[in-house]
Amino acid sequence: MKPANKASFQRVINATQYSLKGLKSAYINEAAFRQEIWLSCILIPLGFFLGQTPVEKILLVGSILLILITELLNSAIESVVDRIGSEFHELSGRAKDIASAAVFMSMILAGMTWFMIYFF
Repeated sequence: MKPANKASFQRVINATQYSLKGLKSAYINEAAFRQEIWLSCILIPLGFFLGQTPVEKILLVGSILLILITELLNSAIESVVDRIGSEFHELSGRAKDIASAAVFMSMILAGMTWFMIYFF
């Protein structure tokens, strides 16, 4: 039976620890996430520097963070699908492809955002 959901400071601490554990796991086990993290280390400060208004800064930085968020979700979906079994199944492949497409779309959005803010 599931324990009662009690809102407490300890619950916030536990949730933070689980999130940090997830970030560490993604960094260790996912090459694409590592690459995106290192690219973010360059692009996030650059976004703060290039953005002339607070809105521009939020858009530039937020679009990069969105890539990291979708990559984390993609990695989670891939892990669950791989946990189920290693044999090929059309639905498993479709789930992985759709999650990968979400990462791709977030990259397109980031590219468009940076392009539009920088050149217009």
